[in-house]
Amino acid sequence: MLRALWSGATGMKAQSQNIDVIANNLANVNTTGFKKSKALFSDLQYEQIKAAGLNTTADTINPTGIEIGLGVKNSSVIKIFTQGTPEITDRPLDLVIEGEGFFKVVQGGQDFYTRNGAFTLNDQGIITTAEGYELDGAFTVGAEAKNINIGVDGTITSSDGLGVTTEIGRIQLHQFRNPAGLTSKGRSLYIATNASGVPVAVNPSENGESSILNGSLELSNVQAVEEMVGMIKAQRAYELNSRSITTADQMLQEVNNLKR
Repeated sequence: MLRALWSGATGMKAQSQNIDVIANNLANVNTTGFKKSKALFSDLQYEQIKAAGLNTTADTINPTGIEIGLGVKNSSVIKIFTQGTPEITDRPLDLVIEGEGFFKVVQGGQDFYTRNGAFTLNDQGIITTAEGYELDGAFTVGAEAKNINIGVDGTITSSDGLGVTTEIGRIQLHQFRNPAGLTSKGRSLYIATNASGVPVAVNPSENGESSILNGSLELSNVQAVEEMVGMIKAQRAYELNSRSITTADQMLQEVNNLKR
């Protein structure tokens, strides 16, 4: 019965963390480039009362043992990097990555990676994120530029009032062997870790690589209906675990009330 108390408590804790993950997904349902998370669980160790395979007689063995589990834990929370739906904005500096990869942005000498392609120009004409992180390559658009275009291969061009076209540079994408190993830093930014592997720079739209679509933004890949169903499941699991604690407590109360 004491085991049941602690097992129920671990279940309530695990489902509470699950609700936290789901709530964050729902909070970011309209966040550009956001990738949903999923909580994974694993059972804890077992107390072995009787081992399987012990001799029951001289010629036979026990085919099964007695093992009682001690609960559950949240083993990990993984990011799911499925493609979000593009939303047309008609802004030339709004970009969507069609396929795998990230934009690399730089701030204070540190590299960050993002799927949020809502870029803009700062006061020096450098392409940056809304928070001022510079797009890798320090692409600078001249004051005389009237039109900016970014092709599917990442080539940035501008034209002046006379129609003269100037190539500014080319955006590269960066891919990881294990994107789920990236560390989230907020503001739709990630940093590389030993688990993610080193970033590999690729040229968009070359050799079957991902391409860039301008004039659009990638919506969050959160499916509100799926998250609501997951929340209901987590809530019911939380209630069941609390019920097991209540049941174990009632049984202990019966034991305490026994009289000789």
